[in-house]
Amino acid sequence: MPILINAGRLLMLFVWAFLILNLVHPFPRPLNIFINVALIFTAFMHALQMVMLKNSLPKGSPPMTGWQQLRVFLFGVFELLVWMKKFKAQVKK
Repeated sequence: MPILINAGRLLMLFVWAFLILNLVHPFPRPLNIFINVALIFTAFMHALQMVMLKNSLPKGSPPMTGWQQLRVFLFGVFELLVWMKKFKAQVKK
């Protein structure tokens, strides 16, 4: 499972790089618009995941650090899977 999660993280880094490359060096016209929409949608969905995770934390748990929030924003569901696994291990202790 960790190999697949790390592969997903790597894939997300390539996706972000491709989407941001379009801002630096725009692709031809029809593709340019599609990639800009994909960038906005991806950023919105990852931000929504981060906000939902922060709001679903139990009252007694420590707050998320800025580094954890950045990782959830960049990697999305792949980081959420790792984070939930660590959180469940903490709760069991």
